[in-house]
Amino acid sequence: MQRLASAILGTLLLLAPLEAQHSALPEAAPDAVGFSAERLKRLNVEMRRLVDQQEIPGIVMLTARHGKIVNSDVYGSRDLAAATPLTRDTIFRIYSMTKPITGVAMMMLYEEGKWRAEDPLSTYIPEFADLKVYGGTAADGTTILKAPAHPPTVGQLMSHMAGFTYGFFGSSPVDKLYLAENLLAAPSLHDFITKLAKLPLAYEPGEEWQYSMSVDVQGYLVEKLSGQTLPDFVRTRIFEPLGMPDTGFAVPESKLPRLATVYAFDAGTHRLAPRPRDPNITKTPGMPSGGGGLYSTADDYLRFSQMLLNGGQLDGVRLLAPGTVALMRDNQLPDRLRDGRFGIGVQRMRPGFGFGYDVAVFDDPHQAGSTTGRGTFLWDGAAGTWFWIDPANDIVFVAMIQRMLGPGQPDLEHLSRVLVDQALMDPSR
Repeated sequence: MQRLASAILGTLLLLAPLEAQHSALPEAAPDAVGFSAERLKRLNVEMRRLVDQQEIPGIVMLTARHGKIVNSDVYGSRDLAAATPLTRDTIFRIYSMTKPITGVAMMMLYEEGKWRAEDPLSTYIPEFADLKVYGGTAADGTTILKAPAHPPTVGQLMSHMAGFTYGFFGSSPVDKLYLAENLLAAPSLHDFITKLAKLPLAYEPGEEWQYSMSVDVQGYLVEKLSGQTLPDFVRTRIFEPLGMPDTGFAVPESKLPRLATVYAFDAGTHRLAPRPRDPNITKTPGMPSGGGGLYSTADDYLRFSQMLLNGGQLDGVRLLAPGTVALMRDNQLPDRLRDGRFGIGVQRMRPGFGFGYDVAVFDDPHQAGSTTGRGTFLWDGAAGTWFWIDPANDIVFVAMIQRMLGPGQPDLEHLSRVLVDQALMDPSR
């Protein structure tokens, strides 16, 4: 009996870390941490209204303050045709919310002394040694290429100022070259880099801000600097330590029933139309996109966000030093680029609102016309997922929907900040 009891106790001790690893953040009553519970309900009412009006198929929202969840709401459908209700553990395609995760991987390597912001990219990617800048079109129709005034740096890569673009957000000659190469369909990250190195930069490094494939380049850098594949690095160095079991570049067959269908608004029918699922979703891709390839859940991403708010640690697990997180979320853009000319979607670089390393930041929210706390940083994804972290008020917000961004879609990220901010009655608590 004593041996049996010891064996059971040993098993429980082995399982305890796993159970703790996969736990959600603790909960607290809103008024215990300075919120008005009544005012906070406005957030749920407004988001549910958008579901009822068929603007979005459904939403999972989590709001936390002082490391405790003070509001959670799950409403709507995982799949409209099947009338499958959303659940809190629904898995979502998070697209560009992958970028801050790749950014954390890069910052972990920064702490190991593997790169400096001022280093030319060609220091680590020799294929980039002869990059040229697009200089217009000659009279005979040929493309004019010129050497850049200075080579793009790692810091510029981290802040979308290196000269790269995406291709599908613009119509310039360089955008057309990107589309013709179909870069994100490359069979591997090395093939992606080889193709990208042959294309011209869209602008002189440091002279513009263009949302770009820079974070996919960062994914390749993670592999080069760490000796691990990007999926292995983020799994073993970020997801497993933080307890994010449902985040990855693929969704296992056993978890497919929890996957949300992605929709896009059909202008012809004025209804949400489902988009086809990736037929290879259960397999790790040959070219894992550090800029947009991950799947996750609201609780998983909340743990990641809370780690950043905590200065790089969560539940005794430390990924980054506080100073490294501060570097990541500090604005890197010069004022001359923050005049409203540059941005993506609803995110416009402007006075008071800039960009750090793979996250946007309100360094002066009132100047930017926002009530959020100074230093709030954020990003979103193409299928409507979004998050923001307010260090001044110790708040984390994560929301997951699955409607591809497009014209006429409400600015839910801004709306969520307004509705959470108006509910915070006593920030001192």
